[in-house]
Amino acid sequence: MTTTLIIIAIIIAVIVIVSLAIGYEMNIERNITINKPLNEVFNYLKYTRNQDNFSVWNMTDPTMNKSYVGTDATIGFIYSWDSTNKNVGAGEQEIKNILDGMEIEYELRFKRPMQNVAKSSFVFKAVSATETNVQWGFYSKMKFPMNIMKSMFTKMLGKDLEKSLVNLKVILEK
Repeated sequence: MTTTLIIIAIIIAVIVIVSLAIGYEMNIERNITINKPLNEVFNYLKYTRNQDNFSVWNMTDPTMNKSYVGTDATIGFIYSWDSTNKNVGAGEQEIKNILDGMEIEYELRFKRPMQNVAKSSFVFKAVSATETNVQWGFYSKMKFPMNIMKSMFTKMLGKDLEKSLVNLKVILEK
């Protein structure tokens, strides 16, 4: 009995130590260079509704319920979604800040399947007069014990960001 309790205590201690070592912050950034001028890329991405055309998350359930509050491409615009697809869930995305030609910042409020608040952003850099680098970032805190699976989430979300950016490049370079 005493040996069993010691083993359980050691397992719990290892889980807690691993959790602390991994940390609670998840920061994922992916980028792509698009053969279009910065203003053209920025002016397309500032409209949240355009994410329906390239974001793998928006395209996962074409029948999800969507609603909008405010004026798209302005601070305070809120896009909400609700889907019965467990990979989509429900939540909302609000434009929190726009730095013209430089950055668009969002707050994401996930309601289902897990409640969480995260931040996302597009950062733009002119590579040349006809090329623009777009960085899409996703930033979130993870609670214990979910943070133990941080590398799995980072890999999965990173692939989704990469695929979405490739979709964006194809659309804008047509």
